[in-house]
Amino acid sequence: MSERSAASLADQIDALLPQTQCRKCGYQGCRPYAEAISSGEADIDQCPPGGDQGIQLLAELLNVPAKPLNPAFGVQRPLQIAVIDETACIGCTKCLPPCPTDAILGASKHMHTVIAALCTGCELCVAPCPVNCISMVASTNTEWTTAYADQSRQRHQAKSRRQAKAEAEKSERLNRQKQLLAKLNKGKSAV
Repeated sequence: MSERSAASLADQIDALLPQTQCRKCGYQGCRPYAEAISSGEADIDQCPPGGDQGIQLLAELLNVPAKPLNPAFGVQRPLQIAVIDETACIGCTKCLPPCPTDAILGASKHMHTVIAALCTGCELCVAPCPVNCISMVASTNTEWTTAYADQSRQRHQAKSRRQAKAEAEKSERLNRQKQLLAKLNKGKSAV
């Protein structure tokens, strides 16, 4: 398969995934999982949020038989969202970085809250919480829609771009500091 058709296939697979970015499939998000499926490195039965319906859609796209969800990756559950017990939140901010869609709002030493409409139910915020004030509850949405997946994909991509830009700016600052320090040291040794 050419690189172009593999990319196209990865795009088609990615479009069928729920975009929860939960990592339950063993990959760092839906796009890496889609790429792994398209290259034959991963199977279609590794996405618990996509469940049986997602597996069926992937099987139809790839013209392979559908199979049950591999239990090694989890079980299919009703849609959930994170909820923060705001009275117990200590404002540590440890839940903010793992949230793939920036669905958590808060600042250091201030109470945090989840924007329910943006939460994908990935559960990535639960483990880092040192006071166990985050729980998963049933979502008012009964099914994951393409529109919701598209919104989640866009928010995840925006966060990834913002993080990459911040990392590049930090690296650039460190390089400038090293260059200045080298000039200062060179100037001192010349004296």
